[in-house]
Amino acid sequence: MNFLAVIGRVVLRFLEQLGRFTLFTLTSVSHCVRPPIFPRLIGRQMIDIGYYSLPVVGLTAIFSGMVLALQSYTGFARFNAESAIANVVVLSLTRELGPVLAGLMVAGRIGASMAAEIGTMRVTEQIDALTTLSTNPYKYLIAPRLIAGLLMLPLLVLVADIIGVFGGYIVGVYKLGFNPNVYLSNTIDFLEPIDVISGLVKAAVFGFIIALMGCYNGFNSKGGAQGVGSATTNAVVSSSILILVFNYMITELFFSV
Repeated sequence: MNFLAVIGRVVLRFLEQLGRFTLFTLTSVSHCVRPPIFPRLIGRQMIDIGYYSLPVVGLTAIFSGMVLALQSYTGFARFNAESAIANVVVLSLTRELGPVLAGLMVAGRIGASMAAEIGTMRVTEQIDALTTLSTNPYKYLIAPRLIAGLLMLPLLVLVADIIGVFGGYIVGVYKLGFNPNVYLSNTIDFLEPIDVISGLVKAAVFGFIIALMGCYNGFNSKGGAQGVGSATTNAVVSSSILILVFNYMITELFFSV
């Protein structure tokens, strides 16, 4: 009976957390589409998420493209299929590596930042002060971050795709000896709109997940500095796991046979 009681407590705790998260998500999304909207706050978050994340996303993309081209050549040379390297690089980056790697990098940077900032406001009672001053914390703190994450990550992924393909081009042309015109022709001819669109849809979902998990864990943090640290860790870990889960689900939706 004690064993069953433990299982029951775990299940009830899980359902409680799931219900709290669902209510938080619905409330946050409702405030994203209802006036008033704060354009200045949204713009500030867009700069923080998009512009300041560009260096780390760009470096990740260019080296990923370079490594992908190099490793593809090593493997395809065994089957005399070196001509397919440009196709593999552009497909891998636009469909998978671009959105996933950009999402993971932004989760590590922005998700942790959001959780730490909002968590600090929670434990220092600044969120309670906003409520006292008749300022809705969902409208003021959560909604701008969700909107900015939803809008900016597709733009980041689009830039990451271009930079990653350029990295593969550098390795393919200047190290592996491909003809530049042939490499670019293979890249452009083989790429289809659905490849880019699927990556951008993934990026929008990932941006929403990152902002949501960062805000949720920060908003519900407690216990002082230790609680803020736990909220930051939980935000990054949960965002990363959900990115990988939704990556498979969206891929199945777009490319299932």
